[in-house]
Amino acid sequence: MSKNKKRNQSLLQLGLFSGVLVLLNVLGNIFFTQIDLTEEKRYTLTKTTVDLVKNLDEPVFVRVLLEGEFPAGFKRLQRATREKLDDFRKQGGGFLSAEPLIQYEFADPNAGTAEEINLRREEFRKEGLTPTLFRLKDTEGTEEKYIFPYAVFSYKGRQVTVNLLENQPGYNQDEVLGNSINLLEYKFASAIQKLRLDQKQVIAFTAGQGEAYDIYTRDIVGALRPYYDFGRFFLDSNYMVPPQIDLLIVAKPTQPFTEQDKFKLDQYIMSGGKVIFLVDRLEAELDSLRAGATFVTREYPINLDDLLFRYGVRIEPSLALDLQCSQIPQVVGSQGGKPQIEMFNWFYHPVVVPQTEHPILKGLENVNLFFPNSIDTVKTKTHIEKTVLLATSNYSREQFHPVRLGFEILRYDPDPSKFTKKQIPLGVLLEGEFSSLYENRVTEEMEAGLREIGATYKSQSPPNRMIVVSDGDLILNPVVDPETMGIMPLGYNVFERRMYGNKDFIINSIEYLLNDAGMVEARGKEIELRPIDTVRATDNRTMWQLLNIGVPLLALALFGTVFMILRRRKYAS
Repeated sequence: MSKNKKRNQSLLQLGLFSGVLVLLNVLGNIFFTQIDLTEEKRYTLTKTTVDLVKNLDEPVFVRVLLEGEFPAGFKRLQRATREKLDDFRKQGGGFLSAEPLIQYEFADPNAGTAEEINLRREEFRKEGLTPTLFRLKDTEGTEEKYIFPYAVFSYKGRQVTVNLLENQPGYNQDEVLGNSINLLEYKFASAIQKLRLDQKQVIAFTAGQGEAYDIYTRDIVGALRPYYDFGRFFLDSNYMVPPQIDLLIVAKPTQPFTEQDKFKLDQYIMSGGKVIFLVDRLEAELDSLRAGATFVTREYPINLDDLLFRYGVRIEPSLALDLQCSQIPQVVGSQGGKPQIEMFNWFYHPVVVPQTEHPILKGLENVNLFFPNSIDTVKTKTHIEKTVLLATSNYSREQFHPVRLGFEILRYDPDPSKFTKKQIPLGVLLEGEFSSLYENRVTEEMEAGLREIGATYKSQSPPNRMIVVSDGDLILNPVVDPETMGIMPLGYNVFERRMYGNKDFIINSIEYLLNDAGMVEARGKEIELRPIDTVRATDNRTMWQLLNIGVPLLALALFGTVFMILRRRKYAS
């Protein structure tokens, strides 16, 4: 065979090989598929997310403020954000589509002159985008930088801003980044879902029955305000709960609900309205025990027992104690004129470890409750599915009202023989068709109120959901200074200086009641960060350089040598 023919044949083979690679690449982008071999399925979107993106009728544009140079650890969040947006874009038209349903760009908020940066930061401040001063340690030392960890989603003229950073007190930097990456799919899907709604769903806290003040719910409202509208609703000032309210939250009432108020709640539920009851049966507060005093529990006269009983639960007048609990500080002496403080287990503050794979609980941190009451489930007229979401451990007990509370319980080691009750329910999800408390009991005054607003009495609800928790403090954030309105995040234990999963439980519960459970499933997905051991990396630096650089070059040289030997043998004639 002549040299020209051999050359032409080689060129033809090279051209065919290149053409096959290009064709496979094109087909791979058009008919996208992937095999996710990661343990936590980090590259696999939930079915709910996939359906959400594929059902968009116009593109969603995302502007991510994470371009530029960052500390090494923060680059993980930048890379994870880009990869997650790529996963979304692949489901919404792919990379070769004329107009993918998910489009994004990365912008550097720290680019430009000092004047341009200051003007940009002032615009961000007006939009509520506050920078984060992040410190990350690596092998080269500690690096500081102002970072704007936000992504702005735009759709049909509407915008939703997503905070990419879950910066919570009590967490180290790796945990902050890990939590932030875990929630990317949920936050992106939730933002798209909210943008698709013509208007935000409305959540209202009931008022007028001694419920908690606004300052105690500020953190949960602030976390959800980008996605929902919030307000207060006074039952005694309205004829009915309007259908425009998608969810009612009854947060730690201390005064009675009248029959008229209960009737309004009942008919709201019979019309499909969702409710979260966060109710204390007994008055028991840690502040009442200051200065060594004792306190005897009192029942809150909230008058909701018959209503909740009709729907399938009964909150007992008893306190649930658990050996698995959080701690409180106590002064045990003094030294040098300064008090000596030690931490003691406080059995009245159970720490609940989620025990089921229900979407509300999946991936949830432990939840801290405060003087909760036990809950019994009861038989109902219609079939109601009852799921225990929160329960004590296997080492629990009950104390029935009246209970004398005092710190003397801390002077002795707990007697395990008294903590033998298992899994006392503290929070229950109810699902089904609820029957009205007022069936055959509607008074003339109630009927007159219905006639005045043009409504009719409903004796049974459509398929509906509600959640009942026997602790009103579960949704309340700590208030550090009432005068300056200073608060700590919901779930932060000021004594232990650590975070619990209270906020995530409330958010998951709201999402589950108002939206598809698949959105909550995305929130519960865990992606484990495996940070580099910087000490070992520094000690074995030369070895890793040889492995990463030398071995591939050696393999390439070996392949080239073998290829040339075989080629010479083939064409030696």
